[in-house]
Amino acid sequence: MATKLILIPSRKPQSNMHLEQINTQLISPKLATRASCPGLLQTSPRPVKFGTKSTAPSTVPPPNTLGTRPLVVLHGGPGLTSAYVLPLSNLTTTLSLPVIIYDQLGNGRSTHLPDKLHDTTFWSEDLFLLELKLLLEHLGIYDNYDLFGNSWGGMLAARHAANQPGGLKKLIIMSAPASLDLWMANQSVLRSNLPQEIQETLLRCEKEGKTDSTEYQEGIKVYSGRHLCTVDPMPEELKESFVAAMGDPTVYHTMYGPNRFNVTGTLKTWSIIDDLPKINVPTLLTNGATDEASDSCVSPYFKLIPRVKWVHFAKSSHMAHFEEPKKFYSVLGSFLIDDD
Repeated sequence: MATKLILIPSRKPQSNMHLEQINTQLISPKLATRASCPGLLQTSPRPVKFGTKSTAPSTVPPPNTLGTRPLVVLHGGPGLTSAYVLPLSNLTTTLSLPVIIYDQLGNGRSTHLPDKLHDTTFWSEDLFLLELKLLLEHLGIYDNYDLFGNSWGGMLAARHAANQPGGLKKLIIMSAPASLDLWMANQSVLRSNLPQEIQETLLRCEKEGKTDSTEYQEGIKVYSGRHLCTVDPMPEELKESFVAAMGDPTVYHTMYGPNRFNVTGTLKTWSIIDDLPKINVPTLLTNGATDEASDSCVSPYFKLIPRVKWVHFAKSSHMAHFEEPKKFYSVLGSFLIDDD
């Protein structure tokens, strides 16, 4: 039976510590078996067996001793939690693939640092790149792993891959923009296609500083129902992630901004485009037909990564694993288990 292990940071770091010291503490976890909570590590002891755009409670050994290369999953946001990507642990059940899912610093069960709201020197891409590296090292898989990222998680995964870590074998980028300029241009287009009364409500609330109001959030709900997740009602795992993010918006507000249509944070000028040719591993790129990460947002990955396959989910938006789960897991599973 698959075992769920949750990584619990050992203690909260001091605010004046060096970045690497902070992350070393946070990623020196205690390992505890919890059968009923969202696990950061799911494994199965039985081992198993690439590339055009197409439509489409017992203890176990650490992943590096299982004989099967683990998949590390990066959730989006920045500022969401791992709850909504936990369904990817299905790969453990169906294909016996070890799946490692964790809450990034500031989110979910990881250490929260609300006193660092708007601290742009602390909340940076480099922070999360280092966190990922230290996690891989701690689990003993830095020399052999695959990496999956959705949205912000895909951006982070792409940057990690562009740094050419020797142990990365395969990369999956799901619904992630190649730059925030492309992302914001597309947000404007999608917003302009909303009903006129909703557009007017969003604009008025933004001008009045009422983006926390019920009417503004109702407008966001309409947008999200079209371009974030078309499943109605919203899946509980996704809802849980957003509730948690609203409960502590430190990371989102500092790195992204006050709302999805206004990027003011540390990621405002983010782009991976110039570094995409440096990604030297087989890559799977996916997005949905009504995705807020539209074709224009993700096409640079397809054009510039040397070995890449692009799969487009015709009945999905930003969350194909909820919207077209059968096809999504078929595509993802085939990519992971096929020989290069």
